[in-house]
Formats: sequence, structure tokens, C-alpha cells
Amino acid sequence: MDAVAVTLQAPESLSLRALALNPLTDGDVLVEIDWSGISSGTEKLLWTGRMPNFPGMGYPLVPGYESVGRVIDAGVDARSRIGEWVFVPGANCYQGARGLFGGTARRVVLPAARAVPVPERLGRDSILTALAATAYHAIVGGAAPDLIVGHGILGRLLARLTIACGAPAPTVWETNAARRDASGYAVIDPASDARRDYRTICDASGAADIIDAVMPCLAKGGELVLAGFYDRLSFAFPPAFMREARLRISAEFTPADTAATIALIDTGTLRLDGLISHARPAAEATEAYPQAFTDPECLKMVLDWRNL
Repeated sequence: MDAVAVTLQAPESLSLRALALNPLTDGDVLVEIDWSGISSGTEKLLWTGRMPNFPGMGYPLVPGYESVGRVIDAGVDARSRIGEWVFVPGANCYQGARGLFGGTARRVVLPAARAVPVPERLGRDSILTALAATAYHAIVGGAAPDLIVGHGILGRLLARLTIACGAPAPTVWETNAARRDASGYAVIDPASDARRDYRTICDASGAADIIDAVMPCLAKGGELVLAGFYDRLSFAFPPAFMREARLRISAEFTPADTAATIALIDTGTLRLDGLISHARPAAEATEAYPQAFTDPECLKMVLDWRNL
């Protein structure tokens, strides 16, 4: 059994390859992927070669942790899952390539417990499950943000979830004027913001200088939540010292975050529509990846596997 997969041979060297898949074990499912998202955070680090040396890191690798599709086969202990529409947060099922994060392929094998049922009516918007759960994890770990930095895909989800969780609408900073579109909350140029008493600031920009940039606007005793992914961070200590600033790093989402996010989607409290800006056939992956990382108009790129 094999599958066509996006494979990074080395930084900035990407191709579609047929890879042999590991056999199904009793508790595994085989998922045929319809859509997969390209992450402009972690996958950009894989693309550029700047990803820190996590366990399992190395080339060649299959990227991706934002895929959705249908269970088409399963081991004996998971046969009841056949036919389900599921979200795939990655897979490590390839012979001849590492699965970091392993979800960007036409078919994947993974433990049934990791295949998360999601509403099929969402279609390709289902690929946003991981990002929405990531945003939820950042918000529920402390006080809801009154300032969000960055109005990309994660920043938009943070703003929507802040409101969905019953908190007041946040202010959002965005330096790119083309990305200041919003409904239900204000998106402003940070240079125009004179406020200096934000209690909780959540960064979704991933900028290396973010701590210095926001510290003048943080209230005394306030908290900065780092919700992006960063290669290295440094900051001037005196401004943070004067504010007795607190720093919280929001890591990976948990199964509980995913379940809570899906519940908000099911009730209509959280919407995922209008966030995917670009879609290309999976056969055009070699062009789609650079565009996802360099095109300022590309909010979110998805690959369509249905005709491959």
C-alpha cells in the first residue's frame, strides 16, 4: 500500500512522491485525504530549514498537520470508524521519509484515536480545526486577551474565539493595511495605538522582536501570551521589569481543546468561514508552498487532493 505525498527532500526542495505506507495494525485507520492546509508558521520553518531539532526532525520528511478526509479502511478494532469524515493532525506512516508532521498526502495511516470526527458540512474549512484548537488553548490558559498582535489566520481565530468565549471584543494590531478587514472587533495600525494599559496581550505574529514591541503597551502586572512559534526571542529587561510583566508560552493544543472547539463550531458560536484565501490542486504543491509563505495576499493556502 502506498500514497502520493508532499515530500521535503531538503530545505526549499519539495516534490510529490509515491511512498510506501506502513501496514494497518488492529487499532489503525486508513484515511483518504481531500484537503490539507499549509501552515505559514511551523511548515515555513521546515521549508526554510530553520526548524529546531525536535525529536523526529530530519529530511526527507512529509509535512502537514491540517488534513481532512474520510476513513476508507481500518484494522479489526476500528472497523466502526469506516466512513467517518475526520480531521488528521499528522501521521507517521511512511517508509523512506519521516512523518513530521506527516499529514500532507493522499492517504495516511494513523491510530484511530488520533482521527478526530468533525462536521462534514464544513468541507475544506475543517482543516482549520488544529489552528482553532491552538487559539482556544492560548485563550483558556489565562485571561482572555484585550490585545491580539497580528491579523493573519491565527490572529483572526484568536479574535473570533475571544468573542465566542464571552469576553469583550479585543483590539487587534496589524501592520499590513490590506489585512485590517474585520467584523465585530477593531483592527488598527499599532503605530496609532496610544493605549498603555492592556492587561493581556496575545501575540500571533511570531515576530522575533515582539516582546520589545508590546511592552510599552502592557499594564503593570500584565501578561504577554506567546501563541506563535519562534526560533529565538530576546528583549530589553528594564521595560519588562518596570511593569512586572508576566510571560506565558502557549504550546500544543490538547484533545480537550479540540473537543471544546468543535462544540463551539457545532453550536454556531464559532465560525470558520471566510478564512481560507487560496486553494490549489495538490499536483501544484511545488508552487503552492512558496506562495503560502511569500504572498502577502495569501491568508491560508489549502491543497485539493480529490483529483490526484
